Amino acid sequence: MSMGVNFNSQGSEHGAMSDINVTPMVDIMLVLLVIFMVTAPLLTQGVDVNLPTTNASPLQSKREPLVITVAQDGTTYIEKNPQTSTQLIEKVSEIRKGNPDLPIFVRGDRKTPYGAVMIVMSQLQQAGVDKVGLVTEPPAQ
Repeated sequence: MSMGVNFNSQGSEHGAMSDINVTPMVDIMLVLLVIFMVTAPLLTQGVDVNLPTTNASPLQSKREPLVITVAQDGTTYIEKNPQTSTQLIEKVSEIRKGNPDLPIFVRGDRKTPYGAVMIVMSQLQQAGVDKVGLVTEPPAQ
């Protein structure tokens, strides 16, 4: 009486399975992809300001712009980092040397004094920027 184990390379009900199940890994990767697609636009917003509303159509750009924010108290930020006027001019000049076609957008709180935004635009002009976009929100429908 010989009791043997069937070691079939094709797999049987008693043999070991040699295939890797990749379905759970693909599911996890798809979930991560969706999470990153949803959160990526939220990461570029910078400082929270209350933007004015306009009827202007949105600009179509293939490149991620440099966003400069002017807060209600007149503080200037590059992305989320506060800057003095000299720091702003120096940093924007450096960024423009490496990437001269980079679009630059200025965001200003609706309660920011007009003069504070104009000072920032003047500083950008000193840094060599000749085109600036102003960020607004579309009106509520």
